[in-house]
Amino acid sequence: MQIGRANAVDFRNYRTLSLTPARRLNVFSGPNGQGKTNLLEALGLLVTGRSFRTPRTAEIPRWGSRSTSVTGDLVRADGTPVAPRTVRRTIEGLDDGTWQNSGESVEWARAIAFGWQDLEIVNGAPLARRSFIDGFAGRLYPVHLKALIEFRQLLARRNRLLQQRSGDAATRAQLEPWNDQFATVGMDLVNRRRRAVAALQTELARVYGALCAARSKVEIRYRTALGEASDAAALLAALERARLEELRRGQTLVGPHRDDLAIEIDGVDARAFGSRGQQRLVALALRLAEVLPVTEAAGTAPVLLLDDALSELDPAVREQVVRELDGAEQVFLTTPEPPTVTGAAVFYVHAGGVAAA
Repeated sequence: MQIGRANAVDFRNYRTLSLTPARRLNVFSGPNGQGKTNLLEALGLLVTGRSFRTPRTAEIPRWGSRSTSVTGDLVRADGTPVAPRTVRRTIEGLDDGTWQNSGESVEWARAIAFGWQDLEIVNGAPLARRSFIDGFAGRLYPVHLKALIEFRQLLARRNRLLQQRSGDAATRAQLEPWNDQFATVGMDLVNRRRRAVAALQTELARVYGALCAARSKVEIRYRTALGEASDAAALLAALERARLEELRRGQTLVGPHRDDLAIEIDGVDARAFGSRGQQRLVALALRLAEVLPVTEAAGTAPVLLLDDALSELDPAVREQVVRELDGAEQVFLTTPEPPTVTGAAVFYVHAGGVAAA
């Protein structure tokens, strides 16, 4: 898919924003702090209805404004002659102090964003890796994110019961009806994550091999205490084995909320032994590896939003990254340096303004 045009009002540091991007590679250049990342965020909100930077929608409207809007045309670029879909997203403050995010859902629209925070996928806590794989699985399987919300509600309910410490027999009786739901929804999450990891690994091997001049090999695996088990009965049995320790600690100790991803470079833990440059390249490769599986799932290619993706990379690797981007559908790339990318539409961003270079 492609973004045909985009307009925004009172979005972050932009009073108004109007952009007609090129159909392939678009480069946003300019000093730091001028609005390049904000521009990517606006494009991501247009495509998906959500910010890739923050769940706190109150941060998005321009300072002092009670609302913001992003409008534009989305084009399903899969060879089918379909008219552009005009989309409008709004965020507005309500009288009760909450903020409302509204807009039409576009079932085939996908965006993949890369930013500095993605380094945490490689070197951060397990939560960052679970969030990454859940986001990817959500782009492949629309039911995944809804199930994730349901699982978190079940987990919170189960933890509250464990924290009551009302006695082993009483707590066990209270937990029993929740355990079945927890195990069913939890194993569905685990199985979708496993399928997502398998799809990602196939493409990751190709992408990282294309980017890495040293021809290193990167692998990603799903790690769970449940081993290879795939049915809810296995999670129920694990809950039973952990029951006494859960009662003692007042929290659920097994399930998808405790799982992790193993990411290795040439068989070595990338978190512990990879250099910062290697870790950043792995994080970027993970995002680029999403493109083909997401394209196959959605029926049209996702838009790529790459924030300062070339920094901290060797010149030879940068060239390989740009070559990989040539095969993508539509790409938006920010850089603080004067661009050296040939064949791209270049825009200069300064003080909340965007102009063709």
